[in-house]
Amino acid sequence: MSKIEISSVEQLPEKLGKCVKVGDMELALFRSSSGQIYALENRCPHKGGDLSQGIVSGEFVFCPLHDWKICMKDGKVQEPDHGCVKTYKVEMNHDKLFILL
Repeated sequence: MSKIEISSVEQLPEKLGKCVKVGDMELALFRSSSGQIYALENRCPHKGGDLSQGIVSGEFVFCPLHDWKICMKDGKVQEPDHGCVKTYKVEMNHDKLFILL
């Protein structure tokens, strides 16, 4: 398992997404209003919408293209839609954020 530095907490605004590239992967990072950090594949399973541009509400992000509701904890699309995006574990060490691959 690799541990890669991806950002600092200060660079991650609350309730807004940030796109981060790791190798050839594109991730969407989010910080909820409770301070929880989430990392997801930056691609909606429906039509490939850029999730980092989505609207955050609680533990969910809404795809900016067609408003699909995706849980940031487990990547599952909420009913009546269905699908899933890959999620990644994030660790914080002081102010630095690391993704575990």
